[in-house]
Amino acid sequence: MAKTVVAFGAFDLIHPGHLHYLEDASRYGNLIVVVARDSTISDLTGKKPFINENARLEIIKAIKFVHTAVLGEKIKRWNDFYDILRIFDPDYIALGYDQKVDIGYLKRYLRTGGYRAKIVRIKPYHSKLYNTSRLERWEQPAFSNEIS
Repeated sequence: MAKTVVAFGAFDLIHPGHLHYLEDASRYGNLIVVVARDSTISDLTGKKPFINENARLEIIKAIKFVHTAVLGEKIKRWNDFYDILRIFDPDYIALGYDQKVDIGYLKRYLRTGGYRAKIVRIKPYHSKLYNTSRLERWEQPAFSNEIS
């Protein structure tokens, strides 16, 4: 049986860093991507996503190395993220280099739940250039119609 790997993310402003994260994660097995709900993003960041959850899900599904993509659970507590693992019981959980995760909690969650998953951290891809937080603050330069 093929190995499975789960990756989590909002994927609101999709950029080459996201593609690198997902492609590298797919090297561990069939890639299952959990796309964060709009309400989760709003609750965690205080901001509404730019692109709604169904559109983000369709974008992720269209990526050739993504085996399956699903919407995440509607969370009530921060640790509800991992409840979706009961559906997939993956061999690996791939975390992005900048995902803020309580690794200790995740390891305990996996151990007490009887999950076999190993946690892997995906290395960054030009993190100074392709980082969602940075891209959200980016302002497009003003262009002039005048020719100098």
